[in-house]
Amino acid sequence: MPELPEVETTRRGIEPHIVNKAVTGLDVRQSKLRWPVPDDLEFNLVGRTLLAVKRRAKYLLLEFEHGHLLIHLGMSGSLRVVDGHATVGKHDHVDIRFQSDSGAEVIIRYNDPRRFGAILWIDDIANSSHLNHLGPEPLSEAFSGGLLHRKAQRRSVAVKQFIMDNKVVVGVGNIYANEALFLSGIHPTVSVAKLGKVRFNRLAENIKRVLAKAIEQGGTTLKDFVGGDGKPGYFQQQLMVYGRANQACYQCGSCLKELKMQGRTTVYCSKCQKN
Repeated sequence: MPELPEVETTRRGIEPHIVNKAVTGLDVRQSKLRWPVPDDLEFNLVGRTLLAVKRRAKYLLLEFEHGHLLIHLGMSGSLRVVDGHATVGKHDHVDIRFQSDSGAEVIIRYNDPRRFGAILWIDDIANSSHLNHLGPEPLSEAFSGGLLHRKAQRRSVAVKQFIMDNKVVVGVGNIYANEALFLSGIHPTVSVAKLGKVRFNRLAENIKRVLAKAIEQGGTTLKDFVGGDGKPGYFQQQLMVYGRANQACYQCGSCLKELKMQGRTTVYCSKCQKN
């Protein structure tokens, strides 16, 4: 599943091609995504100029004067910049066509083999049910160890589950939770009730570090993910624990262990990561 760094990579990839450009057309070949593509989407888009491409958590937000186009990539979705001569593939479900400076159209193409993503129109973003319950962005000043410590009060949930809760902080997906906990020396199953301010500060710093590095390197190479330019990410080359179960820990040399938490693979070092 594309996580926050992958979505941010996509945002940066498509932004230069479409900002301040007018939408010239919309082609919906398959409307049955996670939620149906709205019937009036063409009416809301065509002839309108795109003002900005933003991101909130794992949602892309294409801002127009009268509302926002919300795009979620789901489990296997991607957005790519293509030209009008690009061959349409089996899973290329939606094209948004923009005018270009050269006169030829630029197309933002949504591809989604599993169709778990979404393309929706939001009139009032402040009251969107998709967005108004979300916690702070992990790379923002609003996110800190102090915030984690406050939100952990009177809770006993495992720390990995805690930092993956979008109401606590958005965008810390499974890969990045594994990595941040390893760098912080915190066992993924330890209760947040046992963590003090110092360990929460260290964890927040490493969440920021891991996500920033992943964004810088283009996300994590997953089977279904490519950036907006059609190229894969490269952060997987730098992973310390995720995907390395039964291999040697880079820090101490002991064998990394694996367990399942809420159905998700969790890899950790029993020597480097303490309860």
